[in-house]
Amino acid sequence: MHTCRNCNQSFQTELALELHLDTCQKGQLFCQVCGERFREGDATQDGWHYECPNEDCDGEGLKDDLYHVDDVGVPTN
Repeated sequence: MHTCRNCNQSFQTELALELHLDTCQKGQLFCQVCGERFREGDATQDGWHYECPNEDCDGEGLKDDLYHVDDVGVPTN
């Protein structure tokens, strides 16, 4: 079983989990450069390279400038 780290939903395959992560409502990223929050799927085109979707921001890379909301302790509404 593969479990989503954001919502704890379980999936039979790793592929199903990866597809879910792109749309998980609880799986938000936080950009430390501009402070914006957004879905993981909005930050990547190919699943490998990430950048902040805010056009005025230069934030890039998971664990460089972009973090999961829970990893940085950003309160959610």
